[in-house]
Parts: sequence; C-alpha cells; structure tokens
Amino acid sequence: MRSFLPALLASSALFAMPAYAAEAEADAASAEETMAEEGQIVVFGQGETRQVQELSSEALRTLVPATSPLKAIEKLPGVNFQSADAFGNYEWSQRISIRAFNQNQLGFTFDGIPLGDASYGNHNGAHLSRVVIPENVGSVRVSQGAGSIGTQATNNLGGTIETFSMDPMDDLGAMVSATYGSDDTRRGFVRLNVVDPGEGGPRGYVSYAYTTTDKYKGVGVQEQHLVNAKFMVDVGDVVLDSWFSFSDRAEQDYQDMTAEMISRLGSDWDNFGPGNYALAVQVADIGANRGDTGTTPLNPGAGKVYPGLITSADDAYYDASGLRRDTVFAVGLTTPVGDMGKFKIKAYHHANEGQGLWGTPYVNSPTGVPMALRTTEYNMGRYGVFGSLAYEIANHDVSLGAWYEHNDFRQARRFYAFESRTNPGRDFREFQTNPFFTQWEFDFNTKTLQYHVQDKVDFGALTVSLGSKGFRVTNEASAIVSASFPEGKIKAEDWFQPHVGFAYDLGNSAEIFGGFTQVTRAFASATTTGPFSTNQTGFNAIKGNLKPEQSDTFEMGVRYNTSMVNLVAAAYYVNFRNRLLAFASGPSIVGSPSVLQNVGGVRAFGFEAAADVRFGGDFNAYVSYAYNDTTYRDDVVNASGTLVAAIKGKTVVDSPKHILRGELAYNPATGVFGRVGANFMSKRFYNYLNDAAVDSRVILDAAIGFRFTETIELQANVTNLLDKDYVSTVGSGGFGNTGDRQTLLTGAPRQFFVTLKAGF
Repeated sequence: MRSFLPALLASSALFAMPAYAAEAEADAASAEETMAEEGQIVVFGQGETRQVQELSSEALRTLVPATSPLKAIEKLPGVNFQSADAFGNYEWSQRISIRAFNQNQLGFTFDGIPLGDASYGNHNGAHLSRVVIPENVGSVRVSQGAGSIGTQATNNLGGTIETFSMDPMDDLGAMVSATYGSDDTRRGFVRLNVVDPGEGGPRGYVSYAYTTTDKYKGVGVQEQHLVNAKFMVDVGDVVLDSWFSFSDRAEQDYQDMTAEMISRLGSDWDNFGPGNYALAVQVADIGANRGDTGTTPLNPGAGKVYPGLITSADDAYYDASGLRRDTVFAVGLTTPVGDMGKFKIKAYHHANEGQGLWGTPYVNSPTGVPMALRTTEYNMGRYGVFGSLAYEIANHDVSLGAWYEHNDFRQARRFYAFESRTNPGRDFREFQTNPFFTQWEFDFNTKTLQYHVQDKVDFGALTVSLGSKGFRVTNEASAIVSASFPEGKIKAEDWFQPHVGFAYDLGNSAEIFGGFTQVTRAFASATTTGPFSTNQTGFNAIKGNLKPEQSDTFEMGVRYNTSMVNLVAAAYYVNFRNRLLAFASGPSIVGSPSVLQNVGGVRAFGFEAAADVRFGGDFNAYVSYAYNDTTYRDDVVNASGTLVAAIKGKTVVDSPKHILRGELAYNPATGVFGRVGANFMSKRFYNYLNDAAVDSRVILDAAIGFRFTETIELQANVTNLLDKDYVSTVGSGGFGNTGDRQTLLTGAPRQFFVTLKAGF
C-alpha cells in the first residue's frame, strides 16, 4: 500500500486530465468571502469586539507545500510556533502558544469539529495536519484572547485557532503539484473538483497528498498519506455539506537533547537508528553493567565505559517513532429561519489508532537483548453534534448554541521483544503486535456538554457584545491493567463563563475595541497528562478538591483599515488561577507518574501590534511585534506547607518576552513572484526556576517562482536561509524545577525545495 499510492499519484500528476476547465487555487474560503473579494492575505478583524486575525489560503501559497497552517499563523502577533522540521508538521516537536498559554490551553477546531488540546498523545482529538491537506484550507482564524464564544472547546483558556476548509469550485477542474527537495523530500498532491451542471446541484472535490522525507540528521523517514473529500448540495434553501478525511502517518523521531548534550555531542547528534543496532545494544549493555538503567546485566564483558563521547544510556536510543491513523467524517446542515435567522447543525465521528515507539534500555527483552521496544498506544472513538441558531431582532444579533461529545479513549503502555542481539526484528514504522508485557492499560470515558448564548447590540457607531459560555465535563478512568496509575471519576463544571466586549467606530477607518472574558478548563482523560497521570493515592487526595484552571482576560486595542494599510495594536492583562503543573519525576522514556501540583496564580500582561501594507505594483509588506511578561505569582508548596519550588516572580516556561516577525512579498497574477520572511524570538526558559534557557534566534526563509499562467507555476523555497544552528522546540520531554533536562530539539538546517503546480 505504501509503495502503490505514491506510484498512483505520480501517474496522476503526469496525466492530469487537461480537458478539465481551469480551477482557481486561491481565495476559495467559505468562511470569509469578503476576504477573497478584497484580495487580503491577513484580515485584522474589523468590527470584532476582541483581538482576532484571519489568514486566507493565499498565506499558504508561497510557503513550502505540506507546510502546516499552524506554521503559517506564526506571523500573527502573540503567536509562538516551534517545530524541528521545515514544514511544521513533526508532531513530537510541534509546539504552539499564544500569550504564553501553551497548546493544551488553546482551542482548536476544523470546520467547527473539535480537535482537542493538540498534545502529542492527544486524548480528545487530532493534530490539524492529520485532518486537512494545506491546499484545501480556505482560511485560519486566530483569536489571541479567550477566543470565540461558540468554539467547540473546553480548554481554551488562552485563545482559539479555527481552521476552515475551502468550498468546492463551481466548475470541473483539477489541481496537481509535485515537490522535490533536501533530504530526498518528495511530495505529490492532486485534487479533482466535480460539479453537477444544474444550479445548486451536488458539487465537491476529492484530493490526495503523499509526503515523504528522510530525517535531516540520523537515520529514518517521516511519511504521510492524507485523503480529503468534501461535498455540498442545495435542497431549496437548505445547504447540506459533508467532509471525510483519512490520514496514515509514520514519523521516526529525533533525539531529545539537553544543552550539555548539544555542547558535547553537537547539534547533529541523533538516535542510533536502524543502521546502528549493534552500538545501541552495546550502550544498553554498558548502562546495565554500570547500574544506570536498573536492568539485570546480560553481558558483563561489555564493560562499564561508554564509547566515544557518550556518557549516558539516555544520550541516544536505538530508535523512536510516532504512528497515527485517523478517520474523520462529518455531515452538516444550514438553513434559514424566517427572513432574519439561520440554523446550523453538524454531526461528526473521529476514529484514531496510534502508537508512540521508543527503544528503551530500561527494560530487557526476554530474548536476551538489553533493550525492549516500548509503546504508548492509543485507540479513540468519539462522536458528537453541535449546532447554533442566530437571529436578528431589531438592533440585536442574538445567537445560541450547544455541543455534545461522547469520547471513548483507550491508552496502554506495552513492551515488545527484539528478536536477537544481532537482529532487531522490529520495524519502527509499522504497528507492533505480540507484546511480552503490558505495564498498564486504561479505558477513559469523557462526556462533554457545552452551551453558549450571545447578544450583539448595534448602537450605530458602538457595538456591544454580551454573552456566556458554560459546560460540564465528566472524566472516568477504568483500569484494565492498573499498575501505579489511578482509576476513578472527576468532573469539571462551570455554567457561567461571561464574555463581554465592545467595538466603537471612530470614523476615518479607525475603531477601538475591548472586552473581558472568563474561561474554565476541563480536566484531561489520560495517564500521560492531567489528574490521571499521578498514582491512586495522589488521585484520591485531589479528586474531591482539585480546582480546574481558570483565566480572566482583559484586553483593549485599536484598528485602522483601508485598502492600502491595515494596522492593529492591543494590550492585555490576564489573571490565571489554579494553574496545574505536572512535574516530571524522571526521564521521559521511563514513564514515571507525574506530580500534579496547583501552583496558584499566574499574571500576564503584554502588547501586540501588526501592520499590513499593500504597495502598488503587487508589493506587500507585513510586520508584527509582541511583548509578553508572564510570571508565577506563588511558590510551590506541598500539603504540609514545605517549600517545593520558589517560583514566585519567575517567568513562565517557554514564554519569550519578545517576538518580531516581518516579510516582504511581490505577488503578481503572472510572471516572477517572491517572498522573504524573518522571525525573531527572544530567549526561552525551560525550567520553572529559570536557571536554564535557550538563546534568542533569528530565522529567515524565502521563496521565488514564476507563474506562467494564473494556474501554472514553478516555485523554489529555502528554509532557514542563513543555516542557523539553533534550538527550535523546548519542553518535548516536559519541564523540571531546576537544571538542564533532556527536553530540547534542534531546528532543521537550511533546506531547499522546488515545486511545480498546475491547474486544469
């Protein structure tokens, strides 16, 4: 299957049905037709009562094909995006935060379908890159504050990221592209658009993308197959729509590093990889002989001295990977209600199967190998329905909505034997079977019920928004194999989370806006995060009095929008209560229970500004700046009052104080086009006491190409233009109180890509 599909795609790209009419690529977003009409790439939320921006599909057009839409939004003020690969898709390394709220505290949706908390071992959704092909994205909307009141999310303490698919075109057509680049990167994409000749009849598209790239260091491949299909039909005034996606992803991982490892071993250091099995066995033997891994020595003759510059069994593992298969299906209905109302409803189902694989020296295989293949395994089946009713009454725009989801999630930790000391007998890019040991296995059931209601009142120049959101989320864990992790039930409930805001038109294309939002975050259902990641004693102690995290966000800003210039500036203050932090109690590969602690309050304040200037002659310039100061307001103490960590006044981990982005683009309909962008981020701390940090960095990227027609073009991209040696991701292995930790991932070196695109 893996070899057949790329061959099929290649043949489709070569013989691309030229009889089809031309299919336009850009400006197909169903979410914001006005954005397409104005030709804007970034929209600064004119008329909104909160800080919000929207990117059109055009923002993805000059980036490297396969680039995640989440990487595209890093240009927006307040957004901190990190990934160790050039595309922003590598999930183990992918991190995104907004105003110092990490991705677990942001809301993510696709066409309204909830995508959960974007964690690596996502217990209630899927990463965006496993749901939609970038070429099928119509727009991405980012709310930096607490986000849209109607978002299907119960964790959005710090904002929402809403992605919308493009609608089918009105004509028959096809779009194909092929990319080749550094590290044997190969990507193909094909989309077929079909329509019924009758007005309002069935219309839709089917598309497929295949991406494969060798790791830029070490040995391994990162590969994905992704299928999307969307269909729509009008039945009178009613519009029916459906969405289907299937993703099969296999990613071999890069090694997590410490700052000391980078200095000693170099930033090109990585796992041993499939080609160096003998060295991995030798290091595991030595680790056992030294007592470093706590395993029974199987080869005393290997000695106790690590080879070369290696000083620890954790310096490199044999191999690691992430495997994920996802199927998402949704069907929706939109209908008018009278002359002034609209009703929407959508039902969805998501099935997920996944394994995270690690070659661990901390467990021996029963075959006499001083390592075992350790997995964290995921199986998810969730379904839900959400809907809304909006109605205009006089100068009131009233909306109300609800969302229900039922989620069954199974998670397990298993160990699989290597075949022998000379042959691993295991492929880290395939799902594993026949474990010799299951350490723990749990069934989690999560039920979510959420509502929202809002009234936007138009007083002419002044618009006032008054609303509330509320939910009840129940989490229950049942042990199949319990080990040290807990089972039981916990609930988060908050039926009144107020959202108020205003926008005032100052005239002359300017307006001011501001608001207040209060949000509560539900608990997570997984052994790897949240209240179920501790032990049974710890869970019993906290389940009756553990308070969910809450945030109060105040913001105020000003916008200025003309056909040539868009400007926005905003200031905010956030009071964060009951912040829960899971302190790692050992190396990530060991899988020890975390220590969940309520660290009290966090205070954040900051300033954001952005400008988008459209010059004559198809030139465009964009710049954004964000300042953020987020600190812990309380020391961490245990139940007896003993000081655990003196973090009061310390800066929140992975929250740079300064982020500056800029780009210059030349983008005519035909002929030469190009873009150059720069990304500055100040230093980031990666422990709670702030005694370890990664340096600031500036990363440049560029694109140049030629459009032979509006639908045929050749494009070249270069990422990390200056070949900067830097740390991209912090926190891959969690955060500790103090000292260095194996939780850093280096960024990709300079890479080149060439793409041919054609529409028919």
